[in-house]
Amino acid sequence: MRDVSMGQYYPTKSPVHKMDARAKLVFVILYIVMLFLVPSLDNYLGGGGRLGEYMVKSGLSFGVVTLFLLVAIIFSKVPLMKVLKSVKAVVYLVIITAVIMLLFYSGKANHVYATWGIITISLEGIVSAIVMAVRLFLLVMGPALLSLTTTPVELTDGIESLLSPLKLIKIPVHDIAIIMSIALRLIPTMIEETDKITNAQKARLAEFDDGNVFKKAKAMIPVLVPLLTSSFRRADELAYAMDSRCYGGAKNRTRMRVMRLSYRDAIALVVIAAVFFAVLTFVYDYFGVATFISEWAYTLL
Repeated sequence: MRDVSMGQYYPTKSPVHKMDARAKLVFVILYIVMLFLVPSLDNYLGGGGRLGEYMVKSGLSFGVVTLFLLVAIIFSKVPLMKVLKSVKAVVYLVIITAVIMLLFYSGKANHVYATWGIITISLEGIVSAIVMAVRLFLLVMGPALLSLTTTPVELTDGIESLLSPLKLIKIPVHDIAIIMSIALRLIPTMIEETDKITNAQKARLAEFDDGNVFKKAKAMIPVLVPLLTSSFRRADELAYAMDSRCYGGAKNRTRMRVMRLSYRDAIALVVIAAVFFAVLTFVYDYFGVATFISEWAYTLL
């Protein structure tokens, strides 16, 4: 659970930490949209595109997004390994999905290397697996950087501010924000509780690292059951504490720190707009850059 980056704030002084939480939330949404602008290989080839052009377009697009993410990490002063650690929680899922896509590619394969029954290894399958893996890795690292540079309070205040128009249709935005704030605050507590339960089980000679996958999963049951019990107990105690203090989600609650947009947010907006335009240019080939590079690569080959 220490690989879970949500709620794990990294305190330091950086331009990214000082940005408005609302701006960072909007930028992360645009970042995710950029990752999904690159279409899947099946849809691209089905639309009459060529494999070489798809490889160039996806490579350039993901390259620009990766460069933008690295620059953001540098300016945030968060260690790169701290951000990469967030990928560890999903690395096995990404590997399994990539292997399945590689062996059982469902699209039309024109460059087949080997075939065994329903298993087919092709260049199209390899490209699809790589694109999917890169997309998922970048998809995890972007929000991880957001949580590392934004406190849970700032994050929930920003979400509440962005969702404030929904109050017009009687949606309890403040209550939703409070629920998210409590959930984020309890993540470090859950991690600490997991460590205590695991150490207590190890003291009783419990083994978590030996055996196959099924034995390891079975060994986690003595940890999960007390963890769930402790979580429900903490939830009840928190509910009683809030009720005894007559908390009712009063309207127009004030905040200790008022959120204000600054020049940093304007500069970041210009940068992410440029990156977004670059990804659109490469994906839809507005100026023929991807076509030129792919044709040049064909001539070299």
